[in-house]
Amino acid sequence: MKICEILTEKIIDVKLNAKDKNEAISKMIDLANKSGKIIDIEKARECVFEREKLVSTGVGKGFAIPHGKTDEIKDIVAAFGIMTEPIDFDSIDSQKVHFIFLIIGKDSLLNAHIKLLSRISRLMNNDEFRAKLLKVKNEADVLKLFKEEEQNYLDI
Repeated sequence: MKICEILTEKIIDVKLNAKDKNEAISKMIDLANKSGKIIDIEKARECVFEREKLVSTGVGKGFAIPHGKTDEIKDIVAAFGIMTEPIDFDSIDSQKVHFIFLIIGKDSLLNAHIKLLSRISRLMNNDEFRAKLLKVKNEADVLKLFKEEEQNYLDI
């Protein structure tokens, strides 16, 4: 599954504003709800926050990938946000987070969930790609960048 197959402009926010990690995650879940794929938003919220309690999903280099699994969705759900001001996310490298990519997968589709997390991590680990994302003007630019990067750098 490609990232650009699950992202649309309506679930991207290039001006995400939150004072802390919990507010940011909650706003990302609300954003993901615009996909129309979430059956029970509170169950979706619960699964992401439960996962976050285990260990922070602030994976470093200014990037976080909060995620969870529940069958209270119709299909894999995603959302992508760029913070207006970086926030503390208890990241493994202690850097503040600029980018948040939320993924909620179905319990029954564990393999697809793991592959998608890996694909997103590989893309977001690219310093050049993150620098380009900081310069985007709108949601369409983000989508275009993800499509280009997937074609250029990932074995699809």
